[in-house]
Amino acid sequence: MAGASSDSLAAARTELDPVLVSGGTSLAAELFTALEAVDSSAPLRRALTDPSWSVERRTGVVGSLFGSKASEGALSVLNTLAGHKWSQPRDFGDALEQLAITAVAASAERDGLDGLERLSGELLSFNRAVEQSHDLQRALTDPQAPAAARGNLAERLLGNGSAEARLLVRQAAQAPRGHKPVNLIRGFVETVARRQRLWIADVTVARPLAPAQQDRLAAGLKRLFGRDLKLDVAVDPELVGGIRVQVGDDVVDSTLQSRLHDLQRKMAG
Repeated sequence: MAGASSDSLAAARTELDPVLVSGGTSLAAELFTALEAVDSSAPLRRALTDPSWSVERRTGVVGSLFGSKASEGALSVLNTLAGHKWSQPRDFGDALEQLAITAVAASAERDGLDGLERLSGELLSFNRAVEQSHDLQRALTDPQAPAAARGNLAERLLGNGSAEARLLVRQAAQAPRGHKPVNLIRGFVETVARRQRLWIADVTVARPLAPAQQDRLAAGLKRLFGRDLKLDVAVDPELVGGIRVQVGDDVVDSTLQSRLHDLQRKMAG
């Protein structure tokens, strides 16, 4: 996904994050059901993404098809996506899938970083089990097998997994959307990792931090970001002084090097 579609997905992620966090797996299940409808109808994909149609007309399609059976959260996601621009019709479904996975990750995130790490571990363990067995690979990709049967097999293989992992492996087996289930799950893990990065502070300092300094930094970052962050500290003498912290896309930079660059830009400008 690139160009307008990439920008639209990024904007939708930001706008819809509260909806996805509160909706969790129940919302994700609804979005996966809507995705099935979108994937099964080329005219519907065109109607939801046609740039010559007004936003009101595209969201009207959402209301007419999903309004009587979808929750408020699911309608919010679908209407938001219909309000954005997409480079090609398939990108609407890809974005819908990404937001559904994000809702699953947000559900696991209720247990903090541990929940996200658990979910990633479950998905990767599932993939390892499948990749070690040609019989399982054939069974999970057999086009003659009913989709529900493939989904049931995936859940049995997962064993006593979390509700989040069960939903995702079933989705990958039932509706791989032209991919091998294991490849689709690798993409799911990347989306979960995106949430994990919000719990990890990449810290770069000019000199090693003493334990007490790390504790004070952790406490300050908790006040700033509203959650306990795992510190990943690296030392870079070229910073000269100060500290640089990155949490997801957010950067807090108080290094002397950064201030010198700012001064140089002002002098040059």
